[in-house]
Amino acid sequence: MIVLQATQERLLAALQSVAGIVERRHTLPVLANVLIHRVGAATQLTTSDLEIQIRTTAELGGDEGQFATTVGARKLIDILRTLPAEQKVSLESAGGRLLLKAGKSRFTLQTLPAEDFPLVQESPTFGPAFAVPQKVLKGLLGQVSFAMAVQDIRYYLNGILFVAEGRQLTLVATDGHRLALASAELDVEVPRQEVILPRKTVLELQRLLSDQDGAIEMRFAANQAKFAFGGMEFVTKLVEGKFPDYNRVIPRAHRNVVVLGRAPLLASLQRAAIMTSDKFKGVRLHLEPGLLQVAANNADQEEAVDELDIEYSGDVIDIGFNVTYLIEALANMGQDLVRIELQDGNASALITVPGDEHFKYVVMPMRI
Repeated sequence: MIVLQATQERLLAALQSVAGIVERRHTLPVLANVLIHRVGAATQLTTSDLEIQIRTTAELGGDEGQFATTVGARKLIDILRTLPAEQKVSLESAGGRLLLKAGKSRFTLQTLPAEDFPLVQESPTFGPAFAVPQKVLKGLLGQVSFAMAVQDIRYYLNGILFVAEGRQLTLVATDGHRLALASAELDVEVPRQEVILPRKTVLELQRLLSDQDGAIEMRFAANQAKFAFGGMEFVTKLVEGKFPDYNRVIPRAHRNVVVLGRAPLLASLQRAAIMTSDKFKGVRLHLEPGLLQVAANNADQEEAVDELDIEYSGDVIDIGFNVTYLIEALANMGQDLVRIELQDGNASALITVPGDEHFKYVVMPMRI
């Protein structure tokens, strides 16, 4: 049976869309494989790592009928990458193996039974579905994902909090030193739902989402989240635990406010960062009427001082920050202006976009 027959380009794109979660080495060998399931004229490709399951459905030619097997995902992709984009590729079932034919090339691939592939049991208690354009969710993830913790013992910080309530979707990430919040409007009203998506899920979603207007549908259950977009179905386990109350972290009514260009501030911080050490990424910000000074030094007694002329008439403030925390926030914002609110040299700073309530970034100061 010809399981599928398509150009290298189409087959490779379909495989790559599901193969991001596949590890080369597994305690369960079948998890290194992709499940190929032929249903009539359509082909389903499914991968899993027991935490996440990704499935895409595509028309990839071949003989109609019922057929299912699993084959090494990475090996199949590696073979396809060596072939020209317009090359016609076919996969044929032959005595418990798969035969890949492309031009004058032949590859015989070992398979494992489809029934051994551990499909995720979907929750029967998903909440109501809601959708946003793919580019909106991709933008929200980009605005907050850099603030996720990495392998923190507080496991609930190793991901992003999704809160859907009323007509608003809010994403929050924090590593305990900084917090990023971004939100978007929903077309429908939904009851409050709150889930924490794991870090791996977030990174995979960012890889798969496009900048198109096509919608992504979301559904949340107590222990799972489900996403459907562009012929793909994405089911993931959630992080259990209680996310910190982010509303208590966001400063209110700081009395010193400065609005300045995002790009000039980012460039100034990047220059100063060159003089910080790998272990100690501190920069000093000195704020006085009309002037912002950015300074950094290192153990070799080298120093950088950069000055920006600004419109500011508040208090004189000296405050230290981890320069990486500031650079990452500014680099993931696309706006021309940023608004920084400060109380004094010891309180957290609030960075927002003038006239836009949908993004907030809180960063704690550090002693320098």
